[in-house]
Amino acid sequence: MINYIREVFTRKDLLIYLTKSGLKAEHKNSFLGYFWWLLDPLLGALIYYFLVVIVLGRGGENFAVYLVIGQVAWKWASTAVGQASRAILQYSSIIQQVSLPKIIFPLTKTVAQLFNFLFGLIVIAIFLVIFKVVPEWYVVFLPFVILVQLLFLMAIGLAVSYVSVFIRDVSNFLGHFMRLWFYASPVIWEGSRLPEGYKWIETFNPMAYILNGYRDVLMYGQMPNIGVLSSIGALSLGAVFSLVLFYNRNEHKIIKAL
Repeated sequence: MINYIREVFTRKDLLIYLTKSGLKAEHKNSFLGYFWWLLDPLLGALIYYFLVVIVLGRGGENFAVYLVIGQVAWKWASTAVGQASRAILQYSSIIQQVSLPKIIFPLTKTVAQLFNFLFGLIVIAIFLVIFKVVPEWYVVFLPFVILVQLLFLMAIGLAVSYVSVFIRDVSNFLGHFMRLWFYASPVIWEGSRLPEGYKWIETFNPMAYILNGYRDVLMYGQMPNIGVLSSIGALSLGAVFSLVLFYNRNEHKIIKAL
């Protein structure tokens, strides 16, 4: 496994290249180009603000800030998982011709969407200024929350990418699952609107704690739930290492399936 990890690091140039090319390919044929990195979370927040506040008459104080934080964080999660599920299949021609660690491909998708998320933080900062929400010193925990989400998405991305090679319907099913996960998470609602008997779904939902972590440090001026977030990060890191070991032992099956 050590040799496998060492080989991943020796391919860092490929990792960087695939990340850059993936970012360029997202909006290469659009008129606004990279401006979509800022415009996309902004438009998403405005649409849900209209739905929740104007149409349904809900939403509390500084709900627009609450909403844009949820949108930006969820955009990273949904896009990274969706792209990671197709990563190995997308680069099947390269994989069949060149011997290299296959985990590189789903990892590049997660890392690429991290850059999109960082641009989304600019939109969040604009909303904080407009609504005069001043983050307190707890904002120093922001990199910690980001790291937890990164590890969490890396673990999911590696898992779904491998399974998708053998079960091609996973990517189709994933869209419906992500939609269900979206509404089971406090992305656009202040706390999920799940019935009392289904509150356990939110209790065991890692994204709920990650979203609340962002809001705690950026919006509410309070300490995030360090204990739960640390547990999510530690379990995700353990899952990543386990999946690296699994890839190392089973990559030959990927070649056969492709």
